[in-house]
Amino acid sequence: MEITDEIVTTDDGVRLWAARSGEGVPVVFCHGGPGMWDTLGDVAGLLSGVARVHRWDQRGCGRSERRGPYSSERTMADLDAVRRHCGLADMVLLGHSWGALLALRYALGHPGRVRGLIYVAGTGIDPEATWKEDYSRNQRARLGGHLARWEELRDRERTPEEDRELAVLQWSADFTGPRPLAEAERMATPGTASTTGATPRSWPATGARGTGSTWPRAARSWRRPC
Repeated sequence: MEITDEIVTTDDGVRLWAARSGEGVPVVFCHGGPGMWDTLGDVAGLLSGVARVHRWDQRGCGRSERRGPYSSERTMADLDAVRRHCGLADMVLLGHSWGALLALRYALGHPGRVRGLIYVAGTGIDPEATWKEDYSRNQRARLGGHLARWEELRDRERTPEEDRELAVLQWSADFTGPRPLAEAERMATPGTASTTGATPRSWPATGARGTGSTWPRAARSWRRPC
């Protein structure tokens, strides 16, 4: 699958990493977070024969420039900047987790620009959050021997390195394969969660420098975190 990297410049001058691949119906992905980056390269690969997929890292995340402001409204405006950059009159939106809520809000605000919505494991439809109890119980069971460490990290102040460790442990519970921690580690470095097998790429000084000591904290600045 051929992937073309692009830079999208927003109306307030922030540079966002984006990539396009495949041919067919235009589908714009909205990744989870807030404070995360695109980890949906595998999904883009599955759609490469039927869709032209546009992926991007939200501002402050991954390979995009780290400059605020950070809010739901600002991110919806950035999503529209991606749409304009790609020359799309309308599009299908695929959102995962927080990105599903972002895509839903954008579709409600701009129905003429969205021809379809794919809502994947979102958190914003059920105001009572009735799914949370079962989800938490299953998550704790799947963490198994890592549960004690996850609880320790969750309940105290953390270093940036420990932020990453906590995220990897938490994400590992979402994988069903034989190597859940390895899959979660792959998610934890921008540019590696992809079917291409590409190695992580360096990005200009205005963007991300990987993870570890520079683990993104954009989510902590959001007015309406998910």
